[in-house]
Amino acid sequence: MTIKLPGIIKKYVDASNEHDVKSILACFSDDAFVRDEREELRGKNSIEGWIVKTIEKYKFQFKPLGIKGEDTQIVVAVEVSGTFDASPVTLDYHFIIENDKISSLTVK
Repeated sequence: MTIKLPGIIKKYVDASNEHDVKSILACFSDDAFVRDEREELRGKNSIEGWIVKTIEKYKFQFKPLGIKGEDTQIVVAVEVSGTFDASPVTLDYHFIIENDKISSLTVK
């Protein structure tokens, strides 16, 4: 089964799987907010550091499993595999989309 993701989320997932930092960062608004692993980041400079760190640390790959929500608030269940204990795990990626950019991402 193929999951139909909104365009900007598909770009985020594809760029993440390619470990393309610039393309991942381009998915976020200038003042975007990210919450992941008990860390909160705001703005592209902070988010870029988070992207680089998580790629280096986990060498992750994403496989979207399901989607719920609509319009601007969307939750995507993602199987995340990589170089970490218990790989793969399924995490919920909570996106808020504004003006075709990710304005908020919380990973749970």
